[in-house]
Amino acid sequence: MFRSDERLDRPDQLAHKIATVATDQIDPDGDVVDMVVNRVIDNAAVAAASLIRRPVTSARSQALAHGPSTGGAGSTVFGPAASARTSPEWAAWANGVAVRELDFHDTFLAAEYSHPGDNIPAIVAVAQHLGAARALTGRDIVRGITTGYEIQVDLVKAISLHEHKIDHVAHLGPSAAAGIGTLLGLDVETIFQAVGQALHTTTATRQSRKGEISSWKAHAPALAGKAAVEAVDRAMRGESSPTPIYEGEDGVIAWLLGGPDARYEVSLPAPGEPKRGILDTYTKEHSAEYQAQALIDLARKLHREHPEVLAPGAVRSIVIATSHHTHTVIGSGANDPQKYDPTASRETLDHSIPYIFAVALQDGSWHHVDSYTPERAARTDTVALWRSVTTREDPEWTRRYHSIDPAEKAFGGRVEITLTDGSTIVDELAVADAHPLGARPFSRADYVTKFRTLAADILDDDEIDRFLDVAERLPHLRSDELDGLSITARAGLLEALPTPKGLF
Repeated sequence: MFRSDERLDRPDQLAHKIATVATDQIDPDGDVVDMVVNRVIDNAAVAAASLIRRPVTSARSQALAHGPSTGGAGSTVFGPAASARTSPEWAAWANGVAVRELDFHDTFLAAEYSHPGDNIPAIVAVAQHLGAARALTGRDIVRGITTGYEIQVDLVKAISLHEHKIDHVAHLGPSAAAGIGTLLGLDVETIFQAVGQALHTTTATRQSRKGEISSWKAHAPALAGKAAVEAVDRAMRGESSPTPIYEGEDGVIAWLLGGPDARYEVSLPAPGEPKRGILDTYTKEHSAEYQAQALIDLARKLHREHPEVLAPGAVRSIVIATSHHTHTVIGSGANDPQKYDPTASRETLDHSIPYIFAVALQDGSWHHVDSYTPERAARTDTVALWRSVTTREDPEWTRRYHSIDPAEKAFGGRVEITLTDGSTIVDELAVADAHPLGARPFSRADYVTKFRTLAADILDDDEIDRFLDVAERLPHLRSDELDGLSITARAGLLEALPTPKGLF
């Protein structure tokens, strides 16, 4: 912490160091470019699956109430035809909600939690708006996304927000602002001011992921992307931010994080060093909190190998030994009665490992819609099994969760099922099947299959093919092709939905 009468030179401030990384125009490595394409496809897949859900419809109707702003061509919104355009900050909002609604895209877990794919909607929206005016190409988008991922991953590795009950989107505002800065080739000073403003306007408490979890869980990161676009706009006009935003005596560290005496070490790429943070991240095969991924796969395995657990009343108890985070955030250690409530919201159920494990064990599968329906949650045999599931923290799983060794890092747990006859079944799984070190790591073909599967009932076949063609050519897209990084729903599908009414 630095008092107001103590001068901390700007080059020594974290926000300035982030801005310096964002101005380094080194081209991404080939495997990084490939992963950026994968994540653009992944985002579109989960956005397609969520297009007809009420929170996404609401956000889309808000965005489309605002026409394109001056100074550019406007940006596309997932769902309507590309001719339906809005301002980039509102496109970042609508598309950000669509991407996040099902909690089904990529993740990175370390000191903090994050979904780095949340950077993409804001960066693409700005690129579409200014593509022709600034001769932006797909290569510029790739570079911007690479920066967004790098900054978010580096912040998540170093600074725990949840420890202080701050929501993880506080790392997203700065990373998205930095990514937009790289996209536009802005100077260090402008990006520095934008990062500071974005951080200051995106800090919020974690109540959005506690108790009765609501649709705001999906809206919070979208708001951070919208705030990042607006922060860049202000900074480009010469407006400044609170300085030093992280280190000041009334700054983020002193009052929202570890306190005046706290120290954090954020490792950022050196000048000329490739930005490879995206390769540390991983996507989801299942629509649920990431710590549930390996446990869903383990439940499916137990379903296949131990049919005796499926008989009504066969199970006395299920105890899942896992990391502190899994136990206290999505497990029984959260002490949220809603996690055992059959009438709970979908957002609450996808953060309840007792519910998720019970359903996956019974069904031997997981589905982004069917596994969450009120009818599925209310089944008498499911409720009985669900309420027999508890979690406990195991220090070894906590240690592995926080390990910096990729070969050791784990997000799963050990399950002990006690049957009513007194016998037990014990098994464990460290990482999800789709994890880079899992049984079936996701490849380009898996991302494409995920998109085709989730979009099948929402997009026409030719639209699915068209989008995949554009996305896979992302590094080579011309300015006039950037609008193709959107998806158009089947004719009449969106028009048949009730449109929520508000102020706009």
